[in-house]
Amino acid sequence: MTITIIGGGSLGHVCAGVFASQSGVGVNIYTQRPQLWSRNIVISDINGKNYHGELGVISSDPAEVVANSDIVFLCLPGFLIEKTLSDIKPYLSPKSVVGSIVCSTGFFFAAHEILGAETKLFGFQRTPFIARVGEYGKRANLLGYKREVAIACENIEDVDAFRAMIERLFVTPTVVLNNFYEVSLTNSNPILHTGRLYSMWSDWDGAPYDHNILFYKEWTDDASQTIIDMDREFMQLLDKLPVDKRNIPSLLTYYESHDAASLTRKISSIEAFQRITSPMQCVEGGWIPDFASRYFTEDFPYGLRFIKELATEHNIPTPTIDRVYNWGLAAIASNVNASDK
Repeated sequence: MTITIIGGGSLGHVCAGVFASQSGVGVNIYTQRPQLWSRNIVISDINGKNYHGELGVISSDPAEVVANSDIVFLCLPGFLIEKTLSDIKPYLSPKSVVGSIVCSTGFFFAAHEILGAETKLFGFQRTPFIARVGEYGKRANLLGYKREVAIACENIEDVDAFRAMIERLFVTPTVVLNNFYEVSLTNSNPILHTGRLYSMWSDWDGAPYDHNILFYKEWTDDASQTIIDMDREFMQLLDKLPVDKRNIPSLLTYYESHDAASLTRKISSIEAFQRITSPMQCVEGGWIPDFASRYFTEDFPYGLRFIKELATEHNIPTPTIDRVYNWGLAAIASNVNASDK
């Protein structure tokens, strides 16, 4: 089996190393920086295990890496998905299965339009790994596994065999959901991240902080209440769509909590999240929000956007989502305007 991974971020690194460490799996890398990649990659996980992988073709030319691939796997931010699907389309073979490690940023919507109705597709509801790059192109850290991951598949004949293969590749128990809505619409990053950012910085006065805030460990009750309110509106949208809500549980259910305070205790205590910092940049005098980070440029216009648009289409009132979404877009625009001066 040959897998082409598209994207050189943290998840692309970890997937490349974990896959390539397995018998019978060849891994190619499609990246704009092929010169920075080593043929050998090492992934160190949170339990002290190392995955050693040897990579195949590493190229910025899709013709060199995509044409003979059994699986083409996107590990990309939302703003690159449409362009990348257009770039690889001429080189896909009928056998190729195209997937995405993140589906809440519009992967299935874009793939349906660009690749066509017959293309074999799959994608994850939530990312299977917590990952960080150690040394670009050479080493990365797998900071946490999920207890179980869920995928959606389209046009794949033997779905159970494919599920088992994904389970082996990602070293994580895997289940298959009913349709692409159940992976495309999630209350993970599009609500969890955006609500947390809003609670931290919607009233920011411009003064630097004395440290980079730990995104999860320093979680607050205000953040919890914000995402609970957003999630309640999201659940009302799901009532209008052909989904099984058991596959997209509320945030309180997912985190085994019953109110804002218990949700804060749960999120702030998750071991794998303890060292994750916030999207901030160091400046003279301390730390300030980084409105150009992917937490902003990904989770608002390519995450929360799809929830908001579908809610509008189905006449679902979303006052909290609207407030958070509009603030996020304004913050991004303000940062863009400032950088242009």
